[in-house]
Amino acid sequence: MAANLAALALALPLAASAASFQDVLDTPAKESALATKSLLNGVVSAGKRVVAVGQRGHIVYSDDEGKSWRQAGVPVSSDLLAVTFSSPQKGWVVGHDGVVLHTADGGATWVKQLDGRSAGKLMASFYAKQAATGELGSPEQSAALFDEAERLARQGAENPFLDVWFADDNTGFIVGAFNLIFRTGDGGKNWEPWFHRTENPTRMHLYAVRQVGGALYISGEQGLVLKLDEAGNRFAAMDTGYKGTYFGVNGSKDAVVVFGLRGNAYRSIDGGKQWAKIETGLQDGITGATSCGDNRLILVSQSGRMLASDDAGEHFRPVKLDQPGPASAVACTSGDVVVIAGPRGVRAHAFNNK
Repeated sequence: MAANLAALALALPLAASAASFQDVLDTPAKESALATKSLLNGVVSAGKRVVAVGQRGHIVYSDDEGKSWRQAGVPVSSDLLAVTFSSPQKGWVVGHDGVVLHTADGGATWVKQLDGRSAGKLMASFYAKQAATGELGSPEQSAALFDEAERLARQGAENPFLDVWFADDNTGFIVGAFNLIFRTGDGGKNWEPWFHRTENPTRMHLYAVRQVGGALYISGEQGLVLKLDEAGNRFAAMDTGYKGTYFGVNGSKDAVVVFGLRGNAYRSIDGGKQWAKIETGLQDGITGATSCGDNRLILVSQSGRMLASDDAGEHFRPVKLDQPGPASAVACTSGDVVVIAGPRGVRAHAFNNK
């Protein structure tokens, strides 16, 4: 009897803990007065509105160029990493736990479209059907893809999506860890795995996806840069000459710029055939970029440095900030203001043209 009581006493805390556990994918983000001062990983302009996303499902938005902020209603508490808008009303957010969120009201409220639990199952089902039709190549290639999809499905919501981009209200891509990539043609109602459509045999992380100059690029680990071959529906690898991680890609109609570790940035003016190193003068990671008009490009770094280019990224100059701080992302507003997101929250800076 004593032994049974002792076992029961030990089991009760475990049972209580299990009963109190709430999956972040099923737990709405809590309203917090500190949401604008805590970690925010992504920021973007949506018409005249600015939207920033970050830890614990926090999404905040401003209609006065960052002077004041409101917190959005979000159905998850997962850490959010990146945000994009195809129009002032329609936007998407991705983050940890394989979460994908969508808004149709400019970022005030959000709904979940996908998470890591359903994404893995979707991949396994898709590649099982593709393998059966022989569309994945040889039996060995089909088996390898199916096994990889099954492995990711078993991991559940373990892997994050790291970036998202939409061409319009319907067509978009999400990318993430270990070559995770999905495409949608209906605004995120349905997603198709593109795991087999990347020239990335070692399954390196995909950190960013962005359209520049009419072409779609992905940047990632170990110098990985991919460009969409629209005729072949496949992302082909490009050699920039640098083997360190690229955190992002941006640019103008005339030039594409990839950037990443230790202040490294490379630029191409011929669609990625040739690349030239940009002298940034930075030694820390370049973590964010934004295009402001036809030729202006802004870069921000982990240490809080900001650089500006007025010639489509060929040359950069330092920009003095009143309150520099570590940065993870940057966005231009409709005026001469840039909004920076980072570990200390979100802050707006009037841009000095000189």
